[in-house]
Amino acid sequence: MPLDSLIKNIRNIMRKDAGVAGDAQRIEQLTWMLFLKLFDDQEQYYELKDPEYQSPLPEDLRWRNWAADPEGMTGDELLEFINTRLFPTVQDLAVGGDPRAGIMRDVFADANNYMKSGVHLRQVINELNQINFNKQDDRHLLNDIYEKLLKDLQNAGDYGEFYTPRPLTQFIVEAVSPQLGETVYDPASGTGGFLVSVLEHIRATQVETHEDEETLQSSLYGTELKPLPHILSVTNLMIHGVEIPDTLTRDNALARPLTDYTAGDKVDVIVANPPFGASVQDGIEQNFPTEFRTKETADLFLVLFMHLLKDGGRAGIVVPDGTLFGEGVKTTIKRKLLEEFNLHTIVRLPPGVFNPYAGVNTNLIFFEKGEPTQEVWYYQVPLPDDLNNQYTKTRGIRHEEFQPVKDWWHNRTETEHAWKVSIEEIRENNYNLDFKNPNQAEEETARDPKELVESIEEKEREILDALEKVKGNL
Repeated sequence: MPLDSLIKNIRNIMRKDAGVAGDAQRIEQLTWMLFLKLFDDQEQYYELKDPEYQSPLPEDLRWRNWAADPEGMTGDELLEFINTRLFPTVQDLAVGGDPRAGIMRDVFADANNYMKSGVHLRQVINELNQINFNKQDDRHLLNDIYEKLLKDLQNAGDYGEFYTPRPLTQFIVEAVSPQLGETVYDPASGTGGFLVSVLEHIRATQVETHEDEETLQSSLYGTELKPLPHILSVTNLMIHGVEIPDTLTRDNALARPLTDYTAGDKVDVIVANPPFGASVQDGIEQNFPTEFRTKETADLFLVLFMHLLKDGGRAGIVVPDGTLFGEGVKTTIKRKLLEEFNLHTIVRLPPGVFNPYAGVNTNLIFFEKGEPTQEVWYYQVPLPDDLNNQYTKTRGIRHEEFQPVKDWWHNRTETEHAWKVSIEEIRENNYNLDFKNPNQAEEETARDPKELVESIEEKEREILDALEKVKGNL
């Protein structure tokens, strides 16, 4: 069945159901169902390889035994089975030494069955049964469906923070260029987009044997706090061929004191889009040294990234404009970044890349640990000619729009879009990294009201951070 028809059918069925309200619930509902279908298809493959394979699920909970038959359970019987048998059992599943059982239990820990009609539920299940993950064509279809599902997060209220456009993740990964055998970590992994881009990047040029593939899969790590993006990321990696994505954990990466990390926790590569414009939970900042304590999530993640990189390690991350021009604790963080890392490139993105979730302007920063910064190259990605002021939810950033910066990356010269700034200039500017393009006439444009509000909130957080420090010294 064509992708658009399948998605349309499922949406139409769920819209009839009284229990599903809005995109976020629809996505959560569909994700756990898709996960179980995918898991069962994978188990069929495992059983062919190993006749002794044992499922972590009780027999009656395996998709094949309650969902695969289109004339099987429906109505109240199906609802009762899911609500009183399936969910409670999986959420309390004995793990033992089986990583698959651990993944299953984590995925369902906070999942919900929102659908109120067992008839509608059976109809959605029957739509999903048209896909066989073990068929190559269907596997591509499933990948397309999932990409569409993830993109729908942009319009699902606050869940938009967990989706990073694929052109952006792909560009960052290509620029950082992780190598087979290097440990790669995303401490704010969201739906797993960066890790999938790493998989595709390394497989395309470096994986030749089964052992290479095993090395690749075991070297990718992610941490995500929220339940919905966590199940999305686990399923995303499974769709992309990771058999046991047990290196993805549900946790708050900021909740661990920096002093608890050892050399064994350090990684070679970090690629991430940490949440910005939000405050951390009370007390989380106490896990960081006094000079870096702040309520701003993006700042704490940047400190964490710097702490986790091995010598020679490198990172490519998304940061808001406020990180570049902010003062107070931000200045202290930037000073450490420039003195202990080579912040070699800042790519300034056009407005609206994360619309409609966030209207704040964003940047990509790339740095390596070990040598201090001598100069920073800037590249301003221009807004495409077919857009007036910014990207929109229907016209997002595209892969081809990164091609000019890719061409420039390894042959750097100053152009109308590229310029460099020395460390001396940055120090004289009190570590303000918000340098405008000197090769273009600056246009007077009205600032986005949402960006103005976020700028004011940023200043308020800086004032609160300063007050907290004063109180701590009393």
